[in-house]
Amino acid sequence: MVTTGDYAGDLSTRDAWATLEGNADAQLVDVRTTAEWSFVGLPDISKLGREVLCVEWQSFPDMTPNEEFVAAVSAILERAGASHGSPVLFLCRSGARSRAAAIAMTRAGYTQSYNIAGGFEGDLDEERHRGRRNGWKFEGLPWRQG
Repeated sequence: MVTTGDYAGDLSTRDAWATLEGNADAQLVDVRTTAEWSFVGLPDISKLGREVLCVEWQSFPDMTPNEEFVAAVSAILERAGASHGSPVLFLCRSGARSRAAAIAMTRAGYTQSYNIAGGFEGDLDEERHRGRRNGWKFEGLPWRQG
């Protein structure tokens, strides 16, 4: 895990899964767009007795910032039974939007806000393809088509 002063730190996808598996209070928030959830897929944490919480950081297709993000995530976390001290793991395509989301939620008082480095699809390789280096799908973690 990589730590930073702005949020709890970066977790690899494997460490994120271990956190979700080992801590019933941990929540997974996918901050990608509706289009990404529908066409690329979603992590599947149903065997852990939880669902992925989906709130867009930016809205497709123009990628405007979601001004209601913090309020929406706070409400959905409360409904899921999470507290301000619960581990909250943020996921996007490759780790950039989810890092920004973790910072925003840390500022809102969620002290264990983590970014999942590598995201759902992973970083680009030399041929500018995703899914060949890292990421949720690359690691073979449970997922389903949206």
